[in-house]
Amino acid sequence: MKTSIAKALFHSHPYANYRKIVSDLLKEGKSSGKEQSEDLTHYSALNETRMNRLDKTIKIDDAVAEQLKGLQNEYIWLVLAEGWCGDAAQVLPVINKMALESDKIELRIVFRDENEELMQHFLTNGARAIPKLIIIDKTTSEVVSDWGPRPNGAKELIVNYKKEFGVVDETAKSQLQLWYLHDKGLSTQQEILGSIPECLVMS
Repeated sequence: MKTSIAKALFHSHPYANYRKIVSDLLKEGKSSGKEQSEDLTHYSALNETRMNRLDKTIKIDDAVAEQLKGLQNEYIWLVLAEGWCGDAAQVLPVINKMALESDKIELRIVFRDENEELMQHFLTNGARAIPKLIIIDKTTSEVVSDWGPRPNGAKELIVNYKKEFGVVDETAKSQLQLWYLHDKGLSTQQEILGSIPECLVMS
């Protein structure tokens, strides 16, 4: 796994660069990733607008910020994502704001389809679900935990919807976006914080 991580990090991007790559692809009428379709480009455009808004409006909870500022160890937060992914659009701005709270966190983002070897180590129920945050101890290069692709409340919403209707359709996606809107990134912040071993002791 260390080799997969090292390869991914070599081709990784800071948050602003990731945003620019996705924006530049959109200007060419493309989405990120191997597959290209009108739907994926449409979702990418929606996500672009969503992320622009979230970058301005997301606030880190005071208690979460305090713990992030108090981190003792140094970490790399490596995220697998794609521009067309609705969950990534909701979660990445939160992760970025969290990383900015601490000088102990270096955030790097990679595209899932360019890092299939790494993705295979972090499947969710056998699926290549994104976003996936991999928390790495910078000193030892060991993976201390991972999180994703979505907060537990959002996960339950989709599981229950699928159980009732058998599919994840546009209605389900709308309900999911509403859930994120009302949650304001708080579940994501608390769950990621809980994934950092030294914070489990502190909290």
